[in-house]
Amino acid sequence: MVVKEYTESGALVVGGSSGIGLQTACHLAAAGVPRIALAGRDRRRLDAAAATVRDHGDVDVVGVAFDAADPAAAAAGIEEAESHLRGIDVLVCSVASSAEPDLLHDIAPEEILGVVSGQLLPPLVTTRLVVPGMYRRGSGSIVLIASDAAKVATPGESIIGGAMAGIVMFARTVALEAKRHGVRVNAVTPSLVRGTPTTERLTSSGFSARLFAAAEKQAHLGVAEPADVAELVTFLAGPGARRITGQAVSVNGGISVA
Repeated sequence: MVVKEYTESGALVVGGSSGIGLQTACHLAAAGVPRIALAGRDRRRLDAAAATVRDHGDVDVVGVAFDAADPAAAAAGIEEAESHLRGIDVLVCSVASSAEPDLLHDIAPEEILGVVSGQLLPPLVTTRLVVPGMYRRGSGSIVLIASDAAKVATPGESIIGGAMAGIVMFARTVALEAKRHGVRVNAVTPSLVRGTPTTERLTSSGFSARLFAAAEKQAHLGVAEPADVAELVTFLAGPGARRITGQAVSVNGGISVA
């Protein structure tokens, strides 16, 4: 198994323009990753994020705009990123869905597909597109961001939890397929994460605000922040975790112990 040091690696962070993705890119830069590509749908936000990442290390950063849930667009975007990075050694997929928790009977049936595809497709599609190159090189690390809804049944998160559980099982299964090629795949499952656009939206009002207020009371170690998640992702993606694959690790301040 070939294990690349961070100083030899190129990393693609999907969902890298804000929140956990952006913080992870900053941590990767600080850890010595010399080439980073940030992927998202908004070119202006990507440019601003790239400037932020450059403040954290001697790093070549590029923004690549595409919709990670669209296989054709993602294929073109990842080809562009791979060319810039001279090979994708690390993939981090942290795509936040716009879906809000709600009880199943209050969710319109026609909205279900959008919730599932918005959360589940980006990690599946981007992983599928990067693994051939990783297999050829005999190394690689993939970290997919899901949530604790994948592990803990919570009223209001039936559809969201189903999609998140799909990400975790996908990561575990691909880990079994990929290990013989020297590629590791893990998932990180945060719960409430303070200081992200998604959390600000979800905790502003309604059912989701009540849900997360109750969760916050259980975070006796403190509500997680993007940097807490990014530190774990950076470790799992790097050479220090060379024997770790197929795991789903929570960062939640004690909200659950799943």
